[in-house]
Formats: sequence, structure tokens, C-alpha cells
Amino acid sequence: MARSRKKAIARRLTQEWVAGYLPPAGFFQQGVVELLALDGKTVQLPAAGLKWICYVRDFNSGEPANPERLIRKTFAGRPRTEGLLVRLRLADDDTIEGLAGNDLSLVSGEGLFLTPPDVRSNTQRIWVPPTAISEFQVIALVGAKRKQPRPPETPAAQETLFP
Repeated sequence: MARSRKKAIARRLTQEWVAGYLPPAGFFQQGVVELLALDGKTVQLPAAGLKWICYVRDFNSGEPANPERLIRKTFAGRPRTEGLLVRLRLADDDTIEGLAGNDLSLVSGEGLFLTPPDVRSNTQRIWVPPTAISEFQVIALVGAKRKQPRPPETPAAQETLFP
């Protein structure tokens, strides 16, 4: 069975980047990310040197220095999608906000998947390795609105059914 691969850009802490293809999950094994480069060769990327991996719509963004096109790194307002709104300070002193899943993936130690603030940009999803995170802050829990419980109804006196 063939595994699907998505377009991705791996950004190193040195600001160099590599474009290629990655599966949507399960690509981080023993501290190394295995990326299928555009030339068809497999590239071993140690997670300790990575800033993030961005899943992108296309590689030809027209911006050679910023192919991820992460123009907005913070939310302008409260997002509507469910999840944890988090702010990360990275090892290179860059700060980014995103929506993380409110599940066990936060504590798994295999990195953090974020939905970026501007989902209409070239970047659809961001994976940040644990070695790149120097500060982690939860800003808000964004969830579905809960219905207020109805107050218990007091039983009305039974009307006389038969005279």
C-alpha cells in the first residue's frame, strides 16, 4: 500500500530550507526526519537542527527566501476553530502562534502540529520539533460553545383528568 506524501518545506535554525515530500504523520523517528527531496533522493534531517516543517500548497511561491509565506505569525483575533491557542518562542528567538490539538499529542515528545494564523496562505500546517521550542505558552482553550444546562422543571400539579 502506497503512503501518501504531502508537499513540505523544512526550515533549519540556520535559515536554510529544503523542499520535499513527507507523510502527514509518523515521519519523526529516533530524532531524525526523513524527507523525500525534489530530486528523488532521501534526505536525513536531524530534528535538533530544524526550526519547523511547513506543509505547503505549492513550492513555487515566488519568494526564494520565504517559500512558506508565513506573513502573519500571530492571530489578529480569537480563532473560531477548536483547539489550544498557543504561543511558541523558538530557539532562534522567533515567536509564532498557532492552534494545537487538545489531545495527547501535546505531551508525546514527538513535536507539535500547529494550524497557522492565516490558513489562506501557502502554509497549511506546521510541525515544530521539541528541540526547537524554548518557551511554550497556552493562551486560550478554544472550544465549541456548551449549552447551558436547563434548570430542572418543577412538576406541575396534575390536572384533574376525570370529574
